[in-house]
Amino acid sequence: MVPSFDETEEAARARRLEPMTRRELAAQACVAALFVIVAGVLLIFGDHEGVDPLDLVLLVGATALLGRLEFEIGGGFTVPTQLLFVPMLFVLPPAIVPLAVAAAMALDRLPAMLAGNWHPQRLLNVLCDPWFAVGPAVVFTLFDVGPAPSLGDWPIYLLALASQFAGDLASSLARYSVGHGVAAHSQLLVLREIWLVDVLLSPVGLLAAYATFLQPRGYLLALPLAALLAVFARERRERINNAIELSGAYRGTALLLGDMLATDDEYTGVHSQGVVSLALVIADELHVHDNERRLVEFGALLHDIGKITTPKEILNKPGALSDKEWVLMREHTIVGQRLLDRVGGTLHDVGLIVRSSHEHYDGSGYPDGLRGEQIPLAARIVSVADAYNAMTTRRTYRDALPHAVAIAELRDHAGTQFDPAVSAAAVRALATPSDVGVPAQGVVSQAAAR
Repeated sequence: MVPSFDETEEAARARRLEPMTRRELAAQACVAALFVIVAGVLLIFGDHEGVDPLDLVLLVGATALLGRLEFEIGGGFTVPTQLLFVPMLFVLPPAIVPLAVAAAMALDRLPAMLAGNWHPQRLLNVLCDPWFAVGPAVVFTLFDVGPAPSLGDWPIYLLALASQFAGDLASSLARYSVGHGVAAHSQLLVLREIWLVDVLLSPVGLLAAYATFLQPRGYLLALPLAALLAVFARERRERINNAIELSGAYRGTALLLGDMLATDDEYTGVHSQGVVSLALVIADELHVHDNERRLVEFGALLHDIGKITTPKEILNKPGALSDKEWVLMREHTIVGQRLLDRVGGTLHDVGLIVRSSHEHYDGSGYPDGLRGEQIPLAARIVSVADAYNAMTTRRTYRDALPHAVAIAELRDHAGTQFDPAVSAAAVRALATPSDVGVPAQGVVSQAAAR
């Protein structure tokens, strides 16, 4: 499961202030140690003569400055260092470039750590993040690329860029798959955005290398472009801050409505919490996208919100409902959608899930008679979780159904009431009886369970 954009941004920011877990620290230390070994071997066996101290200082300092221009993406960030990393490969001996990049990263992050904006353990990252520089340095060393850029060497440059991405990928997989348990496909979603930025900035970096060959320190001409990117980065950061605040407001509103529902009718509130628990397990079993998972969570929490307008004599009626009472009962999905539409934004989308939470896969549900894929996926998930929770609740006219019987009902009604894929995912998730989705064993009316 991939977390939503604003959630991953907020988590990424918070993670900078936290110490590493033992598992994360071990993974980062291994990657850092391997970088030191490889960079050291490259330094020993590569050519590192003819270093201009002024170029070294300017490139490291300017690269550190570019490291301050963070573009936040997903669970991390990217920086426009490609503007100077490319000319660095031509101006400096390639064998020292990985260590020069590591020095620039240390120079960039040390002030933030001294100011308390990064946890000191995170300084270890400066020996992990420069892995992207190793591949290009090796390629330039093996092919003995000179200080004069040439378009005729484009295959070598493409190979260097590919090796840069390979180093990035290997470092990321080793650190985050082992250290955090993040799936490879989730990391690729973030890395592909970083790589896109690098691909687009690489030709500009090559132009800076051309300028440097024609005029010493010509790479400094790339800095005005970096200043322009700083403006864009600041605007993006402000938009992300607003998105995080707005997302928090929507979540707070949803939770408040959930509390109101629980206050209005205790069973309905407890039932909704049970539906949330199971619906999220089913969503994870189906590997739904982050935004879809959020709709599942809010849709499950608020699928009965419309019942706050349902007359209590109907909601708490111990016996069967009359046809007229059923008409009033079935309006709760429409009422729920109208309530959420008044809030708007994310909760407007949740309202669509609430409206469709009692649709059936074969089209026999209400209120719109939707069938199959016409029913939003989140609503199909909520429907299955709702049904299982209701079946395993004791009512005035029958005891709670045993777990095995409820599972059999999910299987038997797959393709009619339930989406077969969602039903199968629920059966897998509930293979071992647990407290997931099982409500408190109170006595409820027939109507309250609908």
